[in-house]
Amino acid sequence: MAVKAEIKTYFNYIHGKWQSSSTNEVQASINPSHKNEIIGYVSKSTKEDLNHAVIAAKNAQNAWRKLSAPARGEYLYKVANVLEARLEEVAETMTKEMGKTLQEAKGETARGVAILRYYAGEGMRKVGDVIPSTDSEAFMFTSRAPLGVVGVITPWNFPVAIPIWKMAPAIVYGNTVLLKPATETSVTAAKVIECFDEAGLPAGVINMVTGSGTVIGQGIIDHPDINGITFTGSDSVGKRVGQGAVSRGAKYQLEMGGKNPVIVAEDADLDLAVEATISGGLRSTGQKCTATSRVIIQSSVYDVFKEKLLAKVKEIKVGQGLNSDTWMGPCASENQLNTVLDYIEKGKMEGALLLYGGSKCEGIGLEDGFYVEPTIFENVNSKMTIAQEEIFGPVLALMKVDTIEEALEVANDVEFGLSASIFTTNIQKMLSFINEIEAGLVRINAESAGVELQAPFGGMKKSSSLSREQGQAAIEFYTNIKTVFVKG
Repeated sequence: MAVKAEIKTYFNYIHGKWQSSSTNEVQASINPSHKNEIIGYVSKSTKEDLNHAVIAAKNAQNAWRKLSAPARGEYLYKVANVLEARLEEVAETMTKEMGKTLQEAKGETARGVAILRYYAGEGMRKVGDVIPSTDSEAFMFTSRAPLGVVGVITPWNFPVAIPIWKMAPAIVYGNTVLLKPATETSVTAAKVIECFDEAGLPAGVINMVTGSGTVIGQGIIDHPDINGITFTGSDSVGKRVGQGAVSRGAKYQLEMGGKNPVIVAEDADLDLAVEATISGGLRSTGQKCTATSRVIIQSSVYDVFKEKLLAKVKEIKVGQGLNSDTWMGPCASENQLNTVLDYIEKGKMEGALLLYGGSKCEGIGLEDGFYVEPTIFENVNSKMTIAQEEIFGPVLALMKVDTIEEALEVANDVEFGLSASIFTTNIQKMLSFINEIEAGLVRINAESAGVELQAPFGGMKKSSSLSREQGQAAIEFYTNIKTVFVKG
């Protein structure tokens, strides 16, 4: 008889050591493809555990800040090499714990490696400028000072890339870090932290505490020794982060999702637009903040586009992310599945016409997972809930317009402004879109969900705190400018 493997418990990482929580309580992380399969156990931590981690980060910060930026970058190169060597393992864990396909998980993990190497290189870049002084005998320049201890609160949809794109710049610019990952993907986060540990970072530079948002997340918001908070997640929680940070003078950065449109003009390459709409809206089961949600189509090509879209969507294979023929995996949790199904019911109740999907998936191998069919609505207007609120699931709302001017009005008629794209071969339409769309990420003849690590990323309106992540823009959040005046 085969011996069942023991399920591992992943503890908090504090001051360079793996430590159980003060209560020794743990909770299971489950496989959304098989809700009865436990991937691992993670600590249910308390504010006492959080405080220990903050003390470790604070005590380590001065020595870390004094280390040269190139030397800090060398540590990130080492982490990148470790993560690259463990790519298959980390990606498989992500697929089992979060549900996205193995191909997507490998791509995300490889992106994490690239982000680490990018910010390792940032350690060799300039951090200030020489400024002419009105005093001819003086020398004036700017430098950068780290914030100190940075609290990192991350979501479950990109459990490798998002923590890394927040932690890597924080570290290379001289801060120490406390990571609070989403509970649903804390095992994957622990695998990432193992890579930092194996790379030999000094104790206290990186710390991780797992647990609920109401305890650990709120504790980060309130803690007087956390100097900056970077958050990706829902609008409602983001507001609490911002308000709490402002109340005690901490710096904060928020990315809170979107309701992203794609405009299909009458002169568009419709096959290209269909492929990009499906990829942008349905990959990762629509669980991306930049996912396409609203598809705004000029009436003269609406019917042709719709038929092409339906034909392609009907070919989508839903299943377990580890299966090579799976195109779309499950929702990441039962709560997320129920949220998506609730939005689908709202769409039907408010008068949108369900063209395809709309139900929990049934079939062999899908019974125990949180699977939902890819779903398409038409006859959607801007007043409907499914046209205004972020669903975070594989739901596309088709909206018919007569002109590009009307399309832009509809595209901007939401409270979010993260990403947007247009498909057209007309230069004037491209320029109008670039100038008038209210979004932080603007893409032409490409899906809305593309983000490049070397470019600034962030949104407008309720999508962000108007700050930017990634690329060289990251230095603006993780440091403060220091102006220096020297006279002999």
